[in-house]
Amino acid sequence: MKEVSFSYEYSLIETNELVSTIQQLSEERSSMHKALTQEYNDERASLSLVSDKEMLQNVKELVQKKQHLHPTYVIVAGIGGSHLGTVAVQEALQGSLYNQQQPPVKILFVDTVDADRLQDVISLITPVLQNGGNILLNGISKSGTTTETIANFEVLIALLQRYTQDYEKYVVVTTVKDSKFWNLALEKGFDTLVIPEHVGGRFSVFSPVGLFPLGMIGVDIDAFVQGGLDMRNQCLDKELGADPAAISAALLYLHYTNGKNIHDTFLFSQDLESFGKWYRQLMGESIGKQFARDGSEVFTGMTPTVSIGSSDLHSMAQLYLGGPVDKFTTFIRVTANKYSVALPDFQEYDALVSDIQQRSLHEIMNAIYTGTQRAYQLKNRPYAEIILPDKTASSLGQVMQMKMMEMMYLGALLKVNPFDQPNVEDYKRETRQILKQEKKTTP
Repeated sequence: MKEVSFSYEYSLIETNELVSTIQQLSEERSSMHKALTQEYNDERASLSLVSDKEMLQNVKELVQKKQHLHPTYVIVAGIGGSHLGTVAVQEALQGSLYNQQQPPVKILFVDTVDADRLQDVISLITPVLQNGGNILLNGISKSGTTTETIANFEVLIALLQRYTQDYEKYVVVTTVKDSKFWNLALEKGFDTLVIPEHVGGRFSVFSPVGLFPLGMIGVDIDAFVQGGLDMRNQCLDKELGADPAAISAALLYLHYTNGKNIHDTFLFSQDLESFGKWYRQLMGESIGKQFARDGSEVFTGMTPTVSIGSSDLHSMAQLYLGGPVDKFTTFIRVTANKYSVALPDFQEYDALVSDIQQRSLHEIMNAIYTGTQRAYQLKNRPYAEIILPDKTASSLGQVMQMKMMEMMYLGALLKVNPFDQPNVEDYKRETRQILKQEKKTTP
């Protein structure tokens, strides 16, 4: 296995301070080990997903069953943790232009209730249905009562019913066992997949939430899960001071307590942008808390931002290098691209940009990446670095597992619960009240 690496030479944190902070995580490390013996009966239940062979086998069997239906599209109806991890892996491995390359199975995601966006999806899939093709719908909601997901799901179910005989076999529902969504799925004859009750949405990418749709579009979910397992073991089997997730959490905590309340994930690969958005939710929901575990009011949390190299060097670098020193950056780059593209030998263009003729784009990007880090060093802007050896399922599994464990550690340092999201319920509660009170309008 090619390993994802983590370095922090320019984190600008004193070694003794870092060591002292990491030592504070011994209790959380013990809790992680204990969680592995509790299966799914612990708030750290997501750690057990990558070693759940029965769950993986169940997903693979349903993937095989549904692939026999030869769907043209898989449509994922989910929001937040019910789809961000899937998008992150799919785009990292297959590219954001995947559907335009005429793959055997295309994938579409519907999350928010945006009528224009959903109508675009309907416009794409209706001709397929009219011509006798098949569409597979995967509705995902842990609670089973997510307004946006159920609204989109109903619209797409109505479309399937209009054009497809035995439409039920083209629907898969992923939710907690015995939720209202689960019971409806059984009543309607839909296939179901289980989200373990103690696995939160933002920690669910190694569950059927991510594995089923990824398997349907040909992602090697065995390698993805194995990458997660390898990273989990790497973190928990090493000395605490060598655990990359613990070190990263300690760096974030120390910079936060030193006034850097923004964490920028700077990704030097365009296909990793959705990984950045997945991590944004992971950090935002996990540590953005009004109350600490002891009930005291703390209003804590770093603000996660996402930057793409080299695009955002032309939009945000002025702020990052010349603005307030309130950010800690994690650079992420990929050692080996899937493809190699080189410039021709057009010497007349040397007058425009010198020293790039016949060089590969990867070589030019590496120069930009190194130049960016040197600029950060000159300006005393702290950063750490994650290097993926390649864009493969194994590498994505490793880095996503590391980041989820990092957030568990960070929650422990900040003394908040990284597994709940009580304030998300604020908008949900108000939305339901408004819909209950207001009169229905004609579409």
